[in-house]
Amino acid sequence: MMHDDHDDTPAETLREIVLARRPALADAPWQLHERGFDSRALSIGTQLFKFPRHAAGAASLRREAAILQVIAPHLQMRVPDMVLHEEPRLHSEHRRIPGGMLTPQVYAGLPESDRQRLAEQLAGFYRDLHGIDAAPLRAAGAGPVGDWNPTKQIEAQALPLLPAALRDRAGRLLRRQAALGPDPLGQTFGFFDGHGWNMAFADDRLNGIYDFADSGFGPLHREFIYSDFISRDLTRRIVAAYEQLRGLALDRARLEAHMATLLLDELAGTLEEPERRGETLEIVLRWFAEG
Repeated sequence: MMHDDHDDTPAETLREIVLARRPALADAPWQLHERGFDSRALSIGTQLFKFPRHAAGAASLRREAAILQVIAPHLQMRVPDMVLHEEPRLHSEHRRIPGGMLTPQVYAGLPESDRQRLAEQLAGFYRDLHGIDAAPLRAAGAGPVGDWNPTKQIEAQALPLLPAALRDRAGRLLRRQAALGPDPLGQTFGFFDGHGWNMAFADDRLNGIYDFADSGFGPLHREFIYSDFISRDLTRRIVAAYEQLRGLALDRARLEAHMATLLLDELAGTLEEPERRGETLEIVLRWFAEG
């Protein structure tokens, strides 16, 4: 049975589905997590179960599980040990990676040594991920990552939502993006979702990374923008460490244009989802302030 975007299956029903297979979890604490676009997640004890909301979510979950099977043996970073259960309703199961989200506030409180260690750990993760052979990844269902809307459209929709003092700067970055050619470092399989909401962080250490539903093949530079959601300082450190590991140079101006485009595309999207505008605009303004 597949549900629509507004899946309203009671949390207790989802829990009963799990307990039919995992009765030992009956007395474990549990919680429903509604944040995901494609799936609802149910944590029970040390386990996490994801239930797709719709057919596209089911396809995404199957692809993620297959990709994780390919990449996990090549990574030093811990990722979900995901398995799929088909009955009575498709859902996944994996051990929860201990830790909370790596927020800008958490990062701001880290000492210099921990910031650098985190950046080097993430640079190593990207180095390992980018070195995996493409053929088994394509066989697992990895395809091209999604692109943003045309820059002219983003400019027309997003700039009026910005404070007047930022519009010229934002417009210049969008025009820079529009003038970019193909990535000089080519395409790679990557995570393309490395923000702090997908990280398990505890006791000043990164314990693992999860949610590989958006992973795929894309321009290498785009891999290194999402950590800006945590801090532009972290991105600068990751990029420097990655360059040393790979013996190559990344274009900072290209990175800045990519991130501005991503953020402003998100802001433009709030024209259709105005309930997201306050939070999105806050993120955009913080990014510009950090630059």
